[in-house]
Amino acid sequence: MSRDNFNAIEILCEGPMWPRRKAWKGCIEADGLEVYLHSPTIDLNPASVNEGIREETLRQLKETIDMAAGLEAKYVTTHPGVIHKPIPRIWDMCVELATQVLGEAADYAKASGVTLSIENMPRKKTYLCTRAEELDEFRRMCGCGVTIDVGHAITCPDPSSFLKLPGISYLHVNDNDGDRDAHLCPGDGILDLSLLKLHDRMIIELNDYGEVLRARDVIITSIGVPPLGERLVKTIYI
Repeated sequence: MSRDNFNAIEILCEGPMWPRRKAWKGCIEADGLEVYLHSPTIDLNPASVNEGIREETLRQLKETIDMAAGLEAKYVTTHPGVIHKPIPRIWDMCVELATQVLGEAADYAKASGVTLSIENMPRKKTYLCTRAEELDEFRRMCGCGVTIDVGHAITCPDPSSFLKLPGISYLHVNDNDGDRDAHLCPGDGILDLSLLKLHDRMIIELNDYGEVLRARDVIITSIGVPPLGERLVKTIYI
């Protein structure tokens, strides 16, 4: 990937790169690339009403943070959680539970020299952090950073508000038509590419490497080379 003018990689810690497998030890050749991690989220939920699910979520977050420290990665991105019965009484309880789990994980990360970063979610009534104000509240309550997925943001009202938040670690860049999280190449949906000028750390979050290369060219053509020359790529292990 260095020869394709990328200087970082984000590893999705699912499947073969699940942190508990320890498969990462001695097998990842960074080749001068910065390494970022995305924690496991499938079947996990920091906002779960089930204590066992919350405990396992925290356990796997800590394992991902340990993996990040071992790889000298700076950031671990995670999701804020989902509330399956979104009524006010349940919602408020689950927000408190989620911030407890994520706050403990953020403290654990800081002790390892890593920043835990909460990602904004696409518009859906059961998802947490679909509004910039709510994501910022999580950031303050948990003492963590935030990862802004611009594709998620454009499914929500006022997408630009997410890009103006303090504590942004980096961006996930993808596109869609505004109705659902489709992970299209930037320029194939409604994303205002000028929003990307607000930040210079970007992960291109697409499932096909050919599309990643096309997205790289679209971004560079649209906004020029980012100020720090950082052109980042997302790879997905499933």
